[in-house]
Amino acid sequence: MDHDAVLTLFDHQMRQHTQGGERVGDVVRQADSDGDWNGVVWSGLDRAGADAAIAEQVRYFASLRRDFEWKLYAHDRPDDLGARLRAAGFTPEPEETVMVAEIRDLPTAVDLPEGVRLRPVTDAAGVDLMADVHEQAFGTSSARLREQLLAQLAQTPDTVSMTLAMAGDLPVCAARMELHPGTEFASLWGGGTLAAWRGRGIYRALIAHRARIAAEGGYRFLQVDATSQSRPILQRLGFVPLSTTTPYVYALGEQRH
Repeated sequence: MDHDAVLTLFDHQMRQHTQGGERVGDVVRQADSDGDWNGVVWSGLDRAGADAAIAEQVRYFASLRRDFEWKLYAHDRPDDLGARLRAAGFTPEPEETVMVAEIRDLPTAVDLPEGVRLRPVTDAAGVDLMADVHEQAFGTSSARLREQLLAQLAQTPDTVSMTLAMAGDLPVCAARMELHPGTEFASLWGGGTLAAWRGRGIYRALIAHRARIAAEGGYRFLQVDATSQSRPILQRLGFVPLSTTTPYVYALGEQRH
């Protein structure tokens, strides 16, 4: 894989021209409903204009009364953008590794442990199970995720594929894939597995399952923002690091502006 070429393609297709994105000056932002994601997906800033651009986005999202996120990538400029965001009241969350693989190079055979089956999610009941697994696997609230997934099922069902791994009637892993029409990328999200079911290959099986769906849809790359836990598994499957990304969160309730 040509790292620089793929990174340029990723920036162009997934950040600068993302579906639903709005370009304002040297910033591309996304402002959706309260239950969906709001934030800055790309910026092309220099030192002279960075602080003003940050302040402008704070004012904009504050006028909508929405918390938002600035997704900062390691190769973004200026090189002190993270420090500028912190000074403006943003809080950084843990860094993740942006990893990419060519789908043609990935395994697509689904090998599940005995007694585990895959269940597609197509209704609200399935979304509730997805959200419950997310809370148990990651230890965080899934209220916002539940709203987002319900909205996707209702409004753009062809752009998301959601799957549960079931052990009998018990959901033990939940994963989804975002399909990005007009690009060469599909992106993987979730993959949280209940602690008692980890280490059995379920996460890998769900990657293979989603890779097969993406291949059938004509996509070339799979992309994932990987945690330190999932990165080694993804590397063994053929994913390579492209960059790193840190979500900088601006919570209106925590600010005095």
